[in-house]
Amino acid sequence: MCRKHLSFLPFFLLALLMCGGAGSESGMVDYASLVQPASASETAQTAVTVRSYIDGDTVHFYAQGAPTSDGILKARFIACNAPESTGKIEEYGKAASRFTREKLSNAQEILIESDSDVWQLDGSGTRYLVWVWYRPAGETDYRNLNIELLQNGLAIANSSAQNRYGETCMAAISSARALKKNIYSGQKDPDFFYGDAIEVTLRELRLNPEEYEGKKVAFTGVITANHNNTVYLESYDPETEMYYGLPAYYGFNMSGGGLEVLRVGNEARIIGTMQYYEAGQAWQVSGMTYRMMKPDDPGNIRIISQGHEPTWTQIDSDAFVSEKVIETDEGSVAWDLAYLMLDTSVSFSGYATVVDSDVDGLKCLEMSDCGEEALKVYAPALPDQEIGDHVIQVHGFVHQYDGNYCIRVYNKDNITFLD
Repeated sequence: MCRKHLSFLPFFLLALLMCGGAGSESGMVDYASLVQPASASETAQTAVTVRSYIDGDTVHFYAQGAPTSDGILKARFIACNAPESTGKIEEYGKAASRFTREKLSNAQEILIESDSDVWQLDGSGTRYLVWVWYRPAGETDYRNLNIELLQNGLAIANSSAQNRYGETCMAAISSARALKKNIYSGQKDPDFFYGDAIEVTLRELRLNPEEYEGKKVAFTGVITANHNNTVYLESYDPETEMYYGLPAYYGFNMSGGGLEVLRVGNEARIIGTMQYYEAGQAWQVSGMTYRMMKPDDPGNIRIISQGHEPTWTQIDSDAFVSEKVIETDEGSVAWDLAYLMLDTSVSFSGYATVVDSDVDGLKCLEMSDCGEEALKVYAPALPDQEIGDHVIQVHGFVHQYDGNYCIRVYNKDNITFLD
């Protein structure tokens, strides 16, 4: 009997499950292996490799047979909805993302399949709805990752019954509920912080700062600089392929243990209140605390990992003044690229001319890399004759000054002469 036609089996096996019958040692039927891809004449299919992991139910693939001009297919998994991990962080979101990455990164082969003979877009108009099949090393059959997420309680139903493998999906969901897997366990997610702060990403805070104004938020990022009782953090977002940043003001009352958390090079979890700092023309987080006697306090800032370096994203002047389109739930939105890069670490090279020797104690440079636009760079006050019309490289951070985007260099050691 052809495996793809075993549509009657899921409910039969679910009955066995409830009676402690077929399945693994835990009693769980392996629904992800009960179906195989349809014949190539029935559905649109193509072999793929992973370009970038986004979250539990979204992956970007390289796909030569994809209906896209650049060969990149942004895939949204059919029939399942994994908890969020790219905007507002939800319980089991990180676990679902980790699960998808683990399965696909260890796969010998990956195949994506539409639910019909044509590729279908989701509601955003930018992602294709697909079944994701992967073949583990040494195996001859595929496993269905959509169903595997459902049977492990790492995704909830999303029109799960109304598709090609609907019966198997529904049986997988019933199994996850019966076995109290992850989302259905009633247990706390060990990767989720249960404090009174809203768990978000730096991308979410940069794109929607007003939504969080005055609210207590929690996020993670790598600390790239420490200046004037403020640390700067950045974090990579694979969906938009960009780093996002934000300053966090810790003031004068942070304890020694808290200052250890805020060392440059640490990846840290930051908790504080989102606010707009008028004098600095910037959004920031403030009000961070560290209670040394209660290290497990969910309100504490804490170290996630150590030994990181600033990214120093290489930019050019024309790109700096360009726009980037980002897909949101409301549709496509065009942003100033420089706005999106605020407070992230960047590197820029070009001819430098001093245009003002004292701007709040800084030297204002105008730098050109032969593009149509010149960039303003504010740097420590080196003597004018040292800069002249030299080609230099600066490592700094994207800021705003008098309403204009610029680069701020905090350390004169981050200025290198190239000629």
